[in-house]
Amino acid sequence: MSIRRKAFGLHVAESILEGLPEQVVQVWVDISRRDPKLLEMVRRFELIGRHPQTAVRSRLDALAEGGNHQGIVVEYLAQPEMDEGGLREAIDRLDRPAFFLVLDHVQDPHNLGACLRSANAAGVHGVISTRDQSVGITPVVAKVACGAAESTPYYRVTNLVRTLQFLKDRGIWIVGAAGEADLFYDQVDLRGGLAIVMGAEGRGLRRLTRENCDYLVKIPMQGQVESLNVSVAAGVLLFEALRQRSVS
Repeated sequence: MSIRRKAFGLHVAESILEGLPEQVVQVWVDISRRDPKLLEMVRRFELIGRHPQTAVRSRLDALAEGGNHQGIVVEYLAQPEMDEGGLREAIDRLDRPAFFLVLDHVQDPHNLGACLRSANAAGVHGVISTRDQSVGITPVVAKVACGAAESTPYYRVTNLVRTLQFLKDRGIWIVGAAGEADLFYDQVDLRGGLAIVMGAEGRGLRRLTRENCDYLVKIPMQGQVESLNVSVAAGVLLFEALRQRSVS
């Protein structure tokens, strides 16, 4: 079952127009901006039979929940967030080694959007997060994800430890990122069934999450900062995994 979701900004609108044109429900634009890029976007939506409604800026601000909408908001039919049942079904359907990103209580929508974008680019089968104390797919997340929120399965589970145990039972190795780890991220075999686990902003992995990882790895730091933003760190580990998995 599809759900209605809103996204905003020229880049995201173009991603939806190119990838999901039949899913577009409604478009609102601030035609008073007279922005050539915006006017071209209006023309392209009209070509697929979705004639944008004009709206004042305050209306667009409300639709975009205060985000920088650049004069356009799109409502479209999207895949809903899924739960543990959907995750089990997805794993059962896989015909190649599983590859997931797990987020332990990530709450910042910009970080989730960036994680979704990196995960999509690395070819993951889905992103798993907690249902409580974590952010869902919001208009801000969709904008930052630049189209990845529409094509990357997002699973929100009620008990992350139980989910990690389920993944282990299905032969998926759990690799968590932790600054205190003894191993560097490129010293672990990231081929085969894999779930990379990233901790929340500031506090990192929770104790029970850490204890349920098969390996803990760290990223070497040479400067004055002690840690990377969670989305940056996730990108480093995801693309190391992709590198290893691409080697014949």
